[in-house]
Amino acid sequence: MDMRVKPHTDICDQSILITGGTGSFGRAFVRNVLDNCPRIKRLVVFSRDELKQYEMAQEFPEEKYPALRFFLGDVRDQNRLRRALQGIDTVVHAAALKQVPAAEYNPFEFIQTNIMGAQNLIEACLDTEVKRVVALSTDKAAAPINLYGATKLCSDKLFIAANNFRGARDLRFSVVRYGNVMGSRGSVIPFFMNQAKTGRLSITDPGMTRFNISLDEGVEMVCWALQHALGSEIFVPKIPSYRISDVAEAIGPSCTHEVVGSRPGEKIHEEMITPSDSPHTVDLGDYYAILPAGQGSSMSVARYLGMRQAQQLDADFSYNSGTNPDFLTVPQIRHLIRAHIQPEFEPV
Repeated sequence: MDMRVKPHTDICDQSILITGGTGSFGRAFVRNVLDNCPRIKRLVVFSRDELKQYEMAQEFPEEKYPALRFFLGDVRDQNRLRRALQGIDTVVHAAALKQVPAAEYNPFEFIQTNIMGAQNLIEACLDTEVKRVVALSTDKAAAPINLYGATKLCSDKLFIAANNFRGARDLRFSVVRYGNVMGSRGSVIPFFMNQAKTGRLSITDPGMTRFNISLDEGVEMVCWALQHALGSEIFVPKIPSYRISDVAEAIGPSCTHEVVGSRPGEKIHEEMITPSDSPHTVDLGDYYAILPAGQGSSMSVARYLGMRQAQQLDADFSYNSGTNPDFLTVPQIRHLIRAHIQPEFEPV
């Protein structure tokens, strides 16, 4: 089933740039826009990997997709970003270093890309005619215990605070924060699917839980945010959780399940909204929105509730993958694997 949302007409009439555009999310976002916006003015893929850009250009040939452009560059280079943003209306920021163990070993590399790169993009957007910016975050940015999560929390703070410096311009910065993307590189499901061929699955902790979102649902959320963000929100989707033990059972019920222990910097349960966030978080229906907490910010809870139909949450609310009331069952996990990763999948 195709779960991709059709972008709003306003998006289809714009010039869009996506950083990290050759990654898993970027490719899905580009496909979505090109499929549904035949009159898109310009869609620019900004990334630093020339090989991935070449391969993506073969998938989306210029004669069929004349609005698609590829721009080599790194978010660490503010001048290059400023050049790429000429004539751009809308920015989706997906560029990041993401692997938790690599971050622990190479912390400053992650700081340069995930934090300094975010600020470079913000400065470049403030210096050009960009009107909408949506940055991708991660559940690991909530109460982070690893370097990767800490860099993404800093990035989130930078994008939200940027709304305080836009002046009278119609420029809005917002963030989307969601859980593990089903089937993305390095995630547990493709890891288990590959490992199942050996007859053995390595389980970090049987009690471990994670939020789950499909790539198409992630794209849908970003498209929704581009249409509806007022600026200063960290949007969080209402999505199900899964138990790592249930994922193992769904993929390799006949395999040996060996508990190997969690990795450094890895939580047993992930959070997306902490109790400390709850006083300034509102319920929008399909999504939550975390608003700035500080005095003098561009968007208070009271102001937001006056501009949008929403409900303020209880003071002790939290959104945690372990206490989430919505859990995927083993059959549901198998169905999602067939729907989003491998149609012919069968348990081992």
